[in-house]
Amino acid sequence: MVDIRKIITTREMVLSELGVAAPRPVVRAVGMAVIGNPFAGRFVDDLRPLFEAGAMLGEGLMPDLVKLLDGPAVSYGKGALVGVNGEMEHGGACVHPMLGKPMRAAVGGGRPLYPPTSRLLRLAPASMCRSGTRMTLGHSRISIRYR
Repeated sequence: MVDIRKIITTREMVLSELGVAAPRPVVRAVGMAVIGNPFAGRFVDDLRPLFEAGAMLGEGLMPDLVKLLDGPAVSYGKGALVGVNGEMEHGGACVHPMLGKPMRAAVGGGRPLYPPTSRLLRLAPASMCRSGTRMTLGHSRISIRYR
């Protein structure tokens, strides 16, 4: 069993971009989970616990996310950020098709718009950062802020 530290869900409604009104609002529902990496800092042959963690998170988050939408889902995506002592393969294992299956089931089928994305995120300690760090993943922008 993987240590789930935090679950965040949010709903975004885009009414305009670059000063141009959208023909209809674009609604996005996002589910995020922060989990402990049981394999951080060491090599293992079997990443199945992370595959299973992705499936469990998908099964738990997707029903709530679908409720946040105004209608049927048009597309979906998945991604992972891996901390300083992890490997990109750890993130890839979390977004394995075992996560995709409950996502497809919740939205009524379909294929992902973009392939899953995993990134290794290595940041300086918070004490060394005065402002936030910004990282771009494809079409998504992730802002990480420190106090």
